[in-house]
Amino acid sequence: MKILIAASEAVPFVMTGGLAEVTGSLLKEYRKVSGTEVVLMLPLYPGLRERFELAETGIRLSVPVGTRRHEGRVWAFGSSVYFFECREFFERSELYGTSRGDYSDNAARFTFFSRAILDACMAMGFRPDVIHCNDWQTGLVPLYLKSLYKSGFFERTATVFTIHNLGYQGLFSASDLYLTGLGGEWFTPEGIEFYGKVNFLKAGLIGADSITTVSPTYAKEILTPEFGYGLEGVLKKRSDRLYGILNGIDTEEWNPRTDPNIAATYEPADIGGKDLCRKRLLEECLLSDDERLPVAAVVGRLSAQKGLDILVDSIEEIISKGARLIMLGKGDELFQRRVLEVAERHKGSVFVRIGYDVSFAHRIYAGSDIFIMPSRYEPCGLGQMIAMTYGTVPVARKTGGLVDTIVDYEPLREYGTGFLFEDYRAAALRECMKRALCFYAERKRWNPLVSNAMMKDFSWETSAARYLKLYAETTEAAMRRG
Repeated sequence: MKILIAASEAVPFVMTGGLAEVTGSLLKEYRKVSGTEVVLMLPLYPGLRERFELAETGIRLSVPVGTRRHEGRVWAFGSSVYFFECREFFERSELYGTSRGDYSDNAARFTFFSRAILDACMAMGFRPDVIHCNDWQTGLVPLYLKSLYKSGFFERTATVFTIHNLGYQGLFSASDLYLTGLGGEWFTPEGIEFYGKVNFLKAGLIGADSITTVSPTYAKEILTPEFGYGLEGVLKKRSDRLYGILNGIDTEEWNPRTDPNIAATYEPADIGGKDLCRKRLLEECLLSDDERLPVAAVVGRLSAQKGLDILVDSIEEIISKGARLIMLGKGDELFQRRVLEVAERHKGSVFVRIGYDVSFAHRIYAGSDIFIMPSRYEPCGLGQMIAMTYGTVPVARKTGGLVDTIVDYEPLREYGTGFLFEDYRAAALRECMKRALCFYAERKRWNPLVSNAMMKDFSWETSAARYLKLYAETTEAAMRRG
């Protein structure tokens, strides 16, 4: 089977969040499967040519965006990763926008990318059996295969579209429709019109042969008004082709038994090395070292979706109970400013680093005791899976993939892998943290909880097999429909 993964980011090349982890990990997993030929296509962002040995393919693209044609070149990394160069669109400091907001020309940027994917396939003679598209940045691709690119080269190509986060839809002015090359007949409620705007993610939903999202619980949640962000009706119409496939993590990258980034390695049967990791992390962050007091951590995007509002309202009480808090991430300016203010007021108890440092993230996961994830909604979440792999017990809200991956501790069974709360309120988060902190004080009970969490299998092998099965079913169904 010939597979094309189309995405705006992927590890190890470029990353802002879970989308990159998923696409990079799937590429890696598919390479292990005999009988598959897999290709990944990405924009060429600044610094990639300096960090990776890229080769020019000699392929030149002239891609129509509105009334203009934009020139691009195709670069290759090895034989399976291709990058599209267009300095006007991708020579930017960030991928999608700055902390002040999205880039104003994102409609043009990702129209170019979507059409470049298909034009490059034709120029290379690579005829995929399935194109796996990811989020709004590639949402036009499935619709293009039903319209502008309907016949000829892609006649036998099926599409799978994955929703990583329905909250990000690629909404643009109605006047931007002309950029896509699609006719006015598509600007209807049955097409890609959405409350008077053009919706790129909706293009993927109506155009794809199959739709997936990143956890079984989130697949159910997005059919409701609370989590559907206005698209629940579209998704209900396509619910017979909607699947929830739980993400995994790269267990070679995230493995406390072999991790070269951490102070000491350890495993479920012997977690002694975690104590040294904890000690070194506290030294690095200039926080007080007292083994009686737990270290809580937050790693990820600083945004309302991740529950930063109820977390910020809870920090004072969390540290008053004796916990130290370490935060790594970036996001909305408001939350960045607020957490930095908290860190300034509570030096010695709170440490905040704005940005993302992969090596430091490894040390946080290994050296912390509790991982806080109070998400308003969470399609899947990777942080809680990485944390559990490192024996860092999650305190999380009962939503989306957090429900599918964390077993709430039950005292009667004396089993669990973390602590969950339901109501999206600061008081509920504080109560759940109180439960975890009280349990931490009983180390004879806490250490088995750590080992339970570490023994969970979050590898990509099972999930990748499910995707491959879905690709086969989707291509067969698409051929039957003609």
